[in-house]
Amino acid sequence: MLNTKTTLAACAALSLLAGCASNGDPRDPLEPMNRAIHSFNEGVDKAAIKPIAQGYQAVMPGFAQTGVRNFFANLDDVSVLANDLLQLKIELAARDFMRLAINTTFGLAGVLDIASEAGLKKHNEDFGQTLGHWGVGSGPYLVLPILGPSNIRDTAGRVVDGKYLDPVYDLQDDEAKAGVLFARLISKRAELLDAKEALDAAAVDGYEYTRDFYLERRRALIYDGKPPKLED
Repeated sequence: MLNTKTTLAACAALSLLAGCASNGDPRDPLEPMNRAIHSFNEGVDKAAIKPIAQGYQAVMPGFAQTGVRNFFANLDDVSVLANDLLQLKIELAARDFMRLAINTTFGLAGVLDIASEAGLKKHNEDFGQTLGHWGVGSGPYLVLPILGPSNIRDTAGRVVDGKYLDPVYDLQDDEAKAGVLFARLISKRAELLDAKEALDAAAVDGYEYTRDFYLERRRALIYDGKPPKLED
């Protein structure tokens, strides 16, 4: 994983660069660089990630794919719970703790999502949202190599989540860690195969659509689904 100080320094440098760049959308002052990275990511996806995800989807039974998704969602709930607490969302933290405990014990380490069936639905919290909750601005939109859409705040949040809150990074065996991270990537890509095909078939600007969707979704998440109206 990237060194935390190096990554944060890179984020700060990109923030300074944002003041020197320009384009039509004020949220995306780094658009030329972002489009180049987006094109690179699309090329890597087309050449390697998508074919592997298609093979995974073809050979893995549906119930097994669901079990893998549930397992990784359960691991993610560790970070979700930590960020609940960091945002002082005590009631939500209690529910997410129960969800994590039930799925880890009775759900075979999360392979079975028993908690959702019991009414304890999965939530989405990460350190980028925690920073936003406490008033940290998003900064410019930023496309990361392989990882995709982000912004300066969420990139810093990824570093903190990965270094301190993601159980996968606690694995001591580097090969095992890389294997689990790769499996998570392929599982997620397989889940998005149909959506990505539909987007490509729509003949829209994939970069612009992805950017706008990401920014609006992140804004909604930070305000727990009730973002204030934007001024004209």
